Amino acid sequence: MTEIQLVIFDCDGVLMDSEIVAAAAELEIYSEFGIEMTPAEFSERFAGKASELIKLDMEAELGRKLPDDTMKKIHANVDATCGLEAKMIKGADIVLDQLDQARCICSNGPQLKMKQMLSRVSLYDKFRPYIFSAKELNPPNHKPEPDIILKALKEFELQPAQAIVVEDSKYGVEAARRAGTRVIGFTGASHTYPTHTDELIDAGAETVINRLSELPAIIEAFSQWGGME
Repeated sequence: MTEIQLVIFDCDGVLMDSEIVAAAAELEIYSEFGIEMTPAEFSERFAGKASELIKLDMEAELGRKLPDDTMKKIHANVDATCGLEAKMIKGADIVLDQLDQARCICSNGPQLKMKQMLSRVSLYDKFRPYIFSAKELNPPNHKPEPDIILKALKEFELQPAQAIVVEDSKYGVEAARRAGTRVIGFTGASHTYPTHTDELIDAGAETVINRLSELPAIIEAFSQWGGME
């Protein structure tokens, strides 16, 4: 069987418990336009989806365009709030020290936010310089498009079957499947919801875990198992 040589982590919702924090920060801006939603509702609906695409959904529901500076305000509020309030997913630091494989981050989120969050919990140096943002692709292309994962594979000079992706959203799982990699779903962050596991499996995750401590054993098992067709 193909040996797993690279573990690709999403950031928000996998390494950092930041999705619910980001949801509250985005809703602070959207509430100015009459959007009424709880952070939990927002996370269940939009976790893992690019903010630019969420804005389009909001405009469709409102039936009008939002001001030109809306995305600038959202990004600023999310970056500042997550940089201060987001916590590390329990056990992330420990499991990274247990993995023998190379690792990187592939995220829809901006580099600045990731650097602020990961540095505060001493995870940034465990990944740099291999922290890739879909916003920095030319042109930007967010998950569920597979481009950011393909970029990581090219950087490490590996084939898709040699990598495994850890994702908390259906968009990320779909991106991994489209890139041809193996994929594990994760439901251990605060924004998880009753149908979360089913949603990840339906999107193509081969298995779902809710504790990162399970990851080394799963990766070892995947190295012995060819996976789904």
